[in-house]
Amino acid sequence: MPNIAVMHVGPRPSVLGRRAARIPTGGKIRAGIKVLTKAAAAQAGARKLYDDGLATGMSFDQIEQLIRHAFPHVGTPMAPKNVPWFTAHPGDFANRAVADRLLELYGEERADGVRRLYRFPVLFPADQWQLVMPHELVAWGSSGRKFWSEYSPDGHTRHCMRYAAPALPNGRRVIRLFGGRQPELRPDNGGQCEPQQCEQYQSKACNLSGAFIFYVPGIPSLDAFELHTNSFYALSRAIEKFDTLAALGNGKISGFLDQQGATFIMTKQLREVSHINEHGQPERAEHWLIELEAPIDMGALLRGAGDRQLLERGEAAALMLEGPAALPAAEAPSPQASTASHTAVAQDAHAALPARQPALPSDDLERIRQLARAGGADPDRFLQDVDHRLGQGWRRNARARASVEAELTAGGAAGAQP
Repeated sequence: MPNIAVMHVGPRPSVLGRRAARIPTGGKIRAGIKVLTKAAAAQAGARKLYDDGLATGMSFDQIEQLIRHAFPHVGTPMAPKNVPWFTAHPGDFANRAVADRLLELYGEERADGVRRLYRFPVLFPADQWQLVMPHELVAWGSSGRKFWSEYSPDGHTRHCMRYAAPALPNGRRVIRLFGGRQPELRPDNGGQCEPQQCEQYQSKACNLSGAFIFYVPGIPSLDAFELHTNSFYALSRAIEKFDTLAALGNGKISGFLDQQGATFIMTKQLREVSHINEHGQPERAEHWLIELEAPIDMGALLRGAGDRQLLERGEAAALMLEGPAALPAAEAPSPQASTASHTAVAQDAHAALPARQPALPSDDLERIRQLARAGGADPDRFLQDVDHRLGQGWRRNARARASVEAELTAGGAAGAQP
């Protein structure tokens, strides 16, 4: 089963500067819907603009812009509404046919008889969840991001960032910037992102913003799709799912999850979540939250993890039996490595490979005996010493036998002293 993955995720050098890998997107699937606010619904023409926009496949952003232009005195014409389905509007995709194809493949008709997108499979294009689920605390201004959070390279310190003010050297015109405005630490708070002490966060001007980045099976597209959410619970639960599957699947969350073609399923579940109201009291309310499902056989995944560990141990043991020359410099054992260490590694090889190794031919055994004798050692004693050092499994391992013979051939009498 093919796997989709981004192999390099760190900053890459180019004429555009060193930039972290980003996955290009070409469309948005919405986590819910937007409806008219009371102020907008009171305007006679706003409802028609809203209904006509939905009928022609416009995105909610496009509809909102039309209403705002027609009724500038209405402050906020539309507001999000939590519903149990996802929304795919043609206006949200570079290829408008994608929305119809999504509903054709994965749409369902439930109680109200309207075909909607309640659940659909997704393929994540990278194994690092930070790439496929980017998120930040962000405060927006009229021209874009005003402040945003960003972690230091150590992954522990969260900074508050802004764009640097344009330079005006000697009163001349603004310097022309290559690559756009450069980010810098916000100076008035020391560049520290502390939501409890942040004026923007406390006034709700700064909020959590995240997105899932994915492909959808059956939808041909070079660009990925994105699904935005500002739900702390949805993002946190997704991280738990990613971490669990990565731990059991050798770090893999991208592409198909098993040989049967299983994928993550994007769906919604009604959950009761708590929040603090304006009076400082905890409240609980039900919300439809984005949920990731992974319909895979966890028992098979655990068996696969065990098989991989056994294979890795067998490969490491085989390399050890071939001697230091076969190992990378950082892994080569020192001449003073203990006999117990060699024996333990050889026993791993013996446990992993015995059934697949042919018996030692008599002429091989005789050749090793002759080489030991030529080196001045008693052949039987030499074989017993090698058994003690490597474990008896070396006799059934062709690579180990070749290593012992090469040691005797190269070392002469000295090589006969195990």
